[in-house]
Amino acid sequence: MYLSSLSLTNFKNYEELEFNFSNRINCIVGDNGAGKTNILDAVHYLSLTKSFFNNIDSLNIRHEADFFIIKGIFGLNGGEESISCSFQRQKQKILKRNGKDYSRLSDHVGRFPVVMISPSDSRLITEGGEERRKFMNKIISQFDPVYLDSILKYNKALQQRNRVLKSFNAGSPYDEQALRVWDMQLVRYGEYVHKTRKYLVETMIPVFQRHYAMISSGKETVKMSYRSALNDGDFAEALKESLKKDMYLEYTTVGVHRDDLILEMDGYPIKSVGSQGQQKSYLIALKLAKYDYIKWKSTVLPILLLDDIFDKFDGNRVEQIIKIVMSDDFGQIFITDTHQERLSGILDSAGAKYKLFVIPHILQNENDTKQPE
Repeated sequence: MYLSSLSLTNFKNYEELEFNFSNRINCIVGDNGAGKTNILDAVHYLSLTKSFFNNIDSLNIRHEADFFIIKGIFGLNGGEESISCSFQRQKQKILKRNGKDYSRLSDHVGRFPVVMISPSDSRLITEGGEERRKFMNKIISQFDPVYLDSILKYNKALQQRNRVLKSFNAGSPYDEQALRVWDMQLVRYGEYVHKTRKYLVETMIPVFQRHYAMISSGKETVKMSYRSALNDGDFAEALKESLKKDMYLEYTTVGVHRDDLILEMDGYPIKSVGSQGQQKSYLIALKLAKYDYIKWKSTVLPILLLDDIFDKFDGNRVEQIIKIVMSDDFGQIFITDTHQERLSGILDSAGAKYKLFVIPHILQNENDTKQPE
């Protein structure tokens, strides 16, 4: 699968722009703030129906405009698929496949998979467990509607249980039956969420470790594990045991809403001991493991979006990353960078054929700065 063409209308800083891409490697270079990342985000929109960077569609409309339109032509299984995503202020977002509207945006997710690797991935290390739970949720939900439904129903039951707990402290009489109803819901949906997350992590770990070992040339040892109260046994029993504490605190203290990924290097939290380069290596290996999982689940090669990932890396790690993504395990790739000479030098030394787009040249219809296929 690959994106052969892209057109943007009033999307972020682009008033009107069209691209024709290589089916393998596409490089977009320009200064910071020129709009390189916006092109990758448009590709992300066509795949996952939303921005990688924010969930508010109106923020992606060009200043003083009232709407945006993103259109793309994908090559898939020997044919072509046309996808368009449009949004107008005060109206619903519209997604079309081959000219036909989707009744539900979720029906599109997973059909044209992409994986974005971006500096903003640092949140997976620096922020709390919610970021890492979102990471797992976004991967699984693309291919498992039962999981998505279970997450939604679990969260609803959690809200209701917490409301009951607060009511006890507000003077309402203790109602064991009310709690039992929501406990049963939490157990039913939470156990499915736990089982599915555990399988995801166990599947990703060896791939993640293999990628990190290659990027780092084996200089460090990394580990990832899944922490959950449900790992230790019966969720229903855990809810009973935590009831007194929950009543005192007025919220539910055990469950999959408190799950986390433990990210370590050489036996210590990567957040505490990893240098910038090591943390970036860790995140790239993690996202490449995500790529492998999505490829396996979707049976097509996802598009890989690499947003300004080479900064703060030594030459050896850059070389290893390029070796990984140039293998037959990967398909179409988009790379952004601020330094044309650096990026061209990296790819030329690897013998890669690529198409190069230079900003602001492309804004002036001068995108002839490219290497032939």
